[in-house]
Amino acid sequence: MDLFIKTIAVGRNEPSLTLLHGWGLNGAVWDSVCESLSQYFMLHIVDLPGHGYSRNVPLSNLNDAADLLAEALQKKLKVNSTHVLGWSIGGQLALTLAQRYPALVNKLVLVATTPRFAANEEWQHGKKVQVLEDFAKRLANSYAVTIRGFLALQVLHQTDARATVVALQRVMSLRGEPSANALQAGLTILRNHDVRDELPNILQPTLVIQGDRDALTAEPAARWMAGQLPNAHYALIAQAAHAPFLSHRELFLQHVVNHLTPIAV
Repeated sequence: MDLFIKTIAVGRNEPSLTLLHGWGLNGAVWDSVCESLSQYFMLHIVDLPGHGYSRNVPLSNLNDAADLLAEALQKKLKVNSTHVLGWSIGGQLALTLAQRYPALVNKLVLVATTPRFAANEEWQHGKKVQVLEDFAKRLANSYAVTIRGFLALQVLHQTDARATVVALQRVMSLRGEPSANALQAGLTILRNHDVRDELPNILQPTLVIQGDRDALTAEPAARWMAGQLPNAHYALIAQAAHAPFLSHRELFLQHVVNHLTPIAV
């Protein structure tokens, strides 16, 4: 089965913007910003391997996922160059794609993204490995309960979090459950994936967007990452948690459009 990519073109063929969602969700998470973004870009909205309408596409690691995505964009959709917007693990995939296919990726937007999700002795800006292990154990018993807990973490410190949770729950219901194998593989990726050493070699102009109340990806991690990327700037959104494109939609869009199309205000 091919990777599912929904294209939205409102009378334009370029510039192109590819959107990559986070763990456990699907491309419908971008629905609330697509109409606005489509005024500036041809959109390619991806369901990651094992998620949404790509449920039957296996997920193993981000290198293989990047290769699969590049093949779909270049060969199937005939995309020669695209901006890439990635959220959470989708941001990690965006970084991997930019490193492996620098000619394909024009500019990057990384939302609630960290170069290494799990903490260890020399990286204190991640989540404890036990958190990921607990998610993995819960998945074996109940997908629904595990995902509800994950959604709760995404809005843990956010004011008026209910609307964001409702929006994320809606996304989950639209395209069916992710495959169990993909969810477990995603947790393994979050535990092991580490792009810190590669950051100085990723030269694309990059915008790093972070919420100051994010309980999943630490603000110091995002700030550190922005400092390591040679052509990056950093946007901190006050009172936002893990999904600022839902909770602070207009400010989020302003940052994205100004980065990708500097002449637009």
